[in-house]
Amino acid sequence: MAAQTRLLRHVVLFGFKGSSTDADVAECVRRFALLPQLVPGVAAFEWGRNVSPEGKANGHTHCFQMAFANEADRDAYLTHPDHVAFGDHIRPHVEHVTVVDYWVAAGD
Repeated sequence: MAAQTRLLRHVVLFGFKGSSTDADVAECVRRFALLPQLVPGVAAFEWGRNVSPEGKANGHTHCFQMAFANEADRDAYLTHPDHVAFGDHIRPHVEHVTVVDYWVAAGD
């Protein structure tokens, strides 16, 4: 069997509403971090708060990055009931959302 040579990265940037409390944001982050355990096909996951000094975040405060072996795994994730329920939960709290997917060589 050939070794995996590429991974599909799925990057999600969130900016939360000023009306959302720290507890609301923490709950959104907690729920996002659970998705790799709930949805098959997630090869990697990490997240963090924006700490860039450049002032170019356009309202985004949090970055979440996932990796998938292929488009089919990513597409299954996007429509998985637990991902859909997560979206329903965070929708009232998120002001800005940006999503970018791109391919990288495995191990990068």
